[in-house]
Amino acid sequence: MRVLIAGGGIGGLAAALCLHRSGHEVTVFESVARPRELGVGINLLPHSVRVLHDLGLEAVLREAAVQTSELRLYSDDGILIWAEQRGVAAGNPWPQYSIHRGRLQMLLLDAVRDEVGSGRILTGHHLAAFEQDARGVTAHFDDRRTGVRAGTYRGDVLVGCDGLHSAVRKALVPREGPPLYSGLVLWRGAVEAPPFLDGRTMFMAGHDRQKAVVYPIRGPIRPGGTVLTNWVAERPVDLDITAADWNAPADPAGVAGWFEEWDFGWIHVGRLIDSAEAAYEFPMVDRDPIDRWSHGRVTLLGDAAHPMRPNGSNGASQAILDAEAVARALTGEGDAVTALDRYDDERREATGRLVLANRQAGPERVMQRVRDDCDGSCVGTHTCVPEAELEREANSYKVLAGFDLARLRGMAESAETD
Repeated sequence: MRVLIAGGGIGGLAAALCLHRSGHEVTVFESVARPRELGVGINLLPHSVRVLHDLGLEAVLREAAVQTSELRLYSDDGILIWAEQRGVAAGNPWPQYSIHRGRLQMLLLDAVRDEVGSGRILTGHHLAAFEQDARGVTAHFDDRRTGVRAGTYRGDVLVGCDGLHSAVRKALVPREGPPLYSGLVLWRGAVEAPPFLDGRTMFMAGHDRQKAVVYPIRGPIRPGGTVLTNWVAERPVDLDITAADWNAPADPAGVAGWFEEWDFGWIHVGRLIDSAEAAYEFPMVDRDPIDRWSHGRVTLLGDAAHPMRPNGSNGASQAILDAEAVARALTGEGDAVTALDRYDDERREATGRLVLANRQAGPERVMQRVRDDCDGSCVGTHTCVPEAELEREANSYKVLAGFDLARLRGMAESAETD
């Protein structure tokens, strides 16, 4: 089929690769005229890494990313709440990666150019409108810099991969309104810093009113050197998101002031943040799950379909799983409308449950439980919440998100059989 992909982010580029590998003709339309390596860190969970490895990206990911070995949760005084191995260290068939978002996007962009062809990526093309009939979809694109029509294109299917403020979703769900604000703001940055712990650990510390998340997203350039370290700070802010700048620059020193006392011995959170040259402010938002993604020959993917809060580090991973699923549906069914309905049935309810779970802080909610229940007597490691409860909470989220160990091993065994 001829597939038009609106949006050249992680989800759109992954979809282009999956669809091309399945024999479809794809064209990616990206609003930005010159894609650049922007953003901060993200995590790729093992079930999505399986898809990227299948697309031939294992070697470049191994070089560009950090294979996460462990996740640790701490209270704001540096006392350990929970630690668990991650990725291959936990026995998974595929790694968990931490990587710079912009770097991952450029790796995917290079892969699409090499495999699909540079002529199949049209930048400076912002979706303005579309219409469909019994035989296909017609999409109209503008150049946002000039306001001039960039072109009109015809395809069998249109996939909206155009993010939180999706033009495709707005056309399909015109009365939805703005994103839903959680009351929390994230400040994010990346800084060269000495490695901490084993150099491949991700940690979260704090509680619902103040939290820090820190992990390396690139190893040392030379032996013994610094690593590129991603940090996230989170606090409640009374904010009018209708006027919010979604990538507003922030002063790292101002953010660092909230973490002056967060010295855990092996890392000082406040000093790490203060050493950053730049920081960016992001309101933490999502949208309610909707009843349908697929409307005839048009569907949604990634943040356009299921924008979710970042608890659980799941957004990019779910977009990559969407990409595989839509390619599988279109390849297994000759009728485009039926295929997109099948894709909708497979992915919409599963991701909707994740959106709602992340509103309850996902697996991180045990940090607030410790904040509420600890009487101050815990030393070294928190014992105020039973370990079995912590393990149950961690595993239940993995099952919900689709990357529990049993499921991943079953996927690996099935792939070997095929």
